[in-house]
Amino acid sequence: MTNSTEAQKPQSTKKNKKKGATLDTFYGAKIQNTEQIEEDIQENSPKSSKGNRNSPQTHEEFESEMTKKMEALWEEKWEIMQKKFMHLQNQFDQTVKENQALKQELIKQSQNTKKLEENIKYLTDKVIDLENRGRRENLRIIGLPEKPEINTKLDMVIQDIIKENCPEILEQGGNTATDRAHRTPSTLNPQKTTPRNVIAKFQSYQTKEKILQEARKRQFRYKGMPIRVTQDLASSTLNDRKAWNMIFRKARELGLQPRISYPAKLTIYFQGKVWAFNKIEDFQLFAKKRPELCGKFDTENQRARNT
Repeated sequence: MTNSTEAQKPQSTKKNKKKGATLDTFYGAKIQNTEQIEEDIQENSPKSSKGNRNSPQTHEEFESEMTKKMEALWEEKWEIMQKKFMHLQNQFDQTVKENQALKQELIKQSQNTKKLEENIKYLTDKVIDLENRGRRENLRIIGLPEKPEINTKLDMVIQDIIKENCPEILEQGGNTATDRAHRTPSTLNPQKTTPRNVIAKFQSYQTKEKILQEARKRQFRYKGMPIRVTQDLASSTLNDRKAWNMIFRKARELGLQPRISYPAKLTIYFQGKVWAFNKIEDFQLFAKKRPELCGKFDTENQRARNT
């Protein structure tokens, strides 16, 4: 038996590795043989021997070999990362293109919607205008008492109104006959204290205009009771005219000679000129710029005082 004993190489023991501690994944990508590379690093690292100071592999050689392995590993990881990045970039570009297409479609739909709204407004105005023209021979009588003896003889009552207020039309031989006359609405609401309006359709447009001109000059009456005679118009046009009521009354108090012309336009006489306004906002802006009118047509304050 020999006295010298060969130096025993230490057996490489595989340590239990914690799950996830190896370089198996990178941004969700599976890398092959990384565990084997780690084992190689442990097994091939330079080890010292008691009997021989020379290492089986020099430190420089070990570093060079490990560097090559790590470079190969990171090149593989870099390639995977680039592929993932390119995939995300392509998805982003596709999303941008889809968003641009949706934006263009939205702009197109918005333009179409605007055009449809303009067409609807044009057609609505056209229908209202046609309705108003269909009422051009009509007069609306407001404030005529709600009595059975009046309601059953409206045609005769209208002739009496003409005789009482503008007899010159009869003297001139004007045709004052009416095709029909009726209360509106057709059903009486017992909760309302004011009488329903009367709509009278004249056979002659010229006679109707003469009566209307006389009604604008002075207060009409029926057997001494005050009544109003106005042009019969579509309900929407009447509402547009009613919106001018507060401004109209104030303008009359200030001596501006206000008038409501067809369909719902306010005209006033101010500083030697006739001014016309289609919208309340336009008139208020006009009044604010004139010291003589500024603050006198604040409709919101007037409504607050009235309530």
